[in-house]
Amino acid sequence: MNATRPRGLTEPAADAAIDAACRNLRLPTMRGQFSELADAAARDQMTYRGFLAELLMAECDDRNRRRSERRIKAAGFPREKALRTFDFDANSAIDPAAIHTLASCDWVRKGLPLCLIGDSGTGKSHLLIALGTEAAMAGFRVKYVLATKLVNELVEAADEKLLTKTIARYGRVDLLCIDELGYMELDRRGAELLFQVLTEREEKNSMAIASNESFSSWTKTFTDPRLCAAIVDRLTFGGNIIETGSDSYRLAHTKAQQSGG
Repeated sequence: MNATRPRGLTEPAADAAIDAACRNLRLPTMRGQFSELADAAARDQMTYRGFLAELLMAECDDRNRRRSERRIKAAGFPREKALRTFDFDANSAIDPAAIHTLASCDWVRKGLPLCLIGDSGTGKSHLLIALGTEAAMAGFRVKYVLATKLVNELVEAADEKLLTKTIARYGRVDLLCIDELGYMELDRRGAELLFQVLTEREEKNSMAIASNESFSSWTKTFTDPRLCAAIVDRLTFGGNIIETGSDSYRLAHTKAQQSGG
């Protein structure tokens, strides 16, 4: 038989009961804001339903924010980069409309690839991290990794008989961001291991890469022509290609600062 709770609690008793209930139900935002929101509801003559809706929405909004922060942290981005801080005026090669369309994450939802191709200092890594961050905020599981680090990890995993497990781990995330692809030559084994990761994700989960080399020059990274062609095919089929050009606005910005401009 359920015990009957007394009605008409004093305000201090009600506050204590709400605090205890929020602790028990693990509702930290409601616990922290209920008093302030209750005072505002009384001032604004809100209905009980309106007040309850405000409380629940505050908890949901804060919970979503914390989830986004956890996903961004789990992605392993080396630094914080956002689209709002990208200087589109400094690089006319990049179409702002195309980038903001990508920020909707529809390509991630469809499991399509994205390639950012251009010289150093043209904003590839900034865009890669920023678009990865947008995907994490939209609820997708994201992982960022340097190409060389990924290949080294795969080689070590193969040596320790953990390759299947490692490839599966990289295969599970919704978006895999591979930065600095093309900065150094990969031996055949490293290239083949990277190819296995790409194959695991093909037409299931999205990949985004940033490279300082055009596709025609990827044979310097992947020295086997057939393997190179297969990798390019997996990274471009049905996807988006953004060319960031060859003029380093990072270098231009540094020179302008040094000259006092």
